[in-house]
Amino acid sequence: MVARATMVCRMAQVTGIGGIFLRSRDPARLAAWYRENLGVPMSDKGTVTFHWVDHMSEDNPGTTTMALFANDTEYFGEPGQRAMLNFRVDDLRALLTKLKARGVEVLPELEDSEFGRFGWCVDPEGNRIELWEPADGM
Repeated sequence: MVARATMVCRMAQVTGIGGIFLRSRDPARLAAWYRENLGVPMSDKGTVTFHWVDHMSEDNPGTTTMALFANDTEYFGEPGQRAMLNFRVDDLRALLTKLKARGVEVLPELEDSEFGRFGWCVDPEGNRIELWEPADGM
């Protein structure tokens, strides 16, 4: 009897979100806006890499979500906006207050859900940005 080796073939798959990319009319100016207003530590060239391992704990696993929306959704704001950034924040109300004081367009709606609190602002190029303060344990 000849023994046959069984090979386990693993399907190639996605293991996480590697990046979010936005078109910009002036990348350096937009990078400065994100740095100054939202605290995103972007380089002058407009790049940043977040290392979740550095900021996660048992109570804060540091996850990233990808979600698909219908083409006619109003959730993103303007119909031409094809993507929306969602940033985790540590204090939504304080950040929204700071943004308003700096003259950033802050949308009046706030949403509380089982996932946490959500608010929105708009960057200088008209992109709606979702700000998310996760519920405890998320």
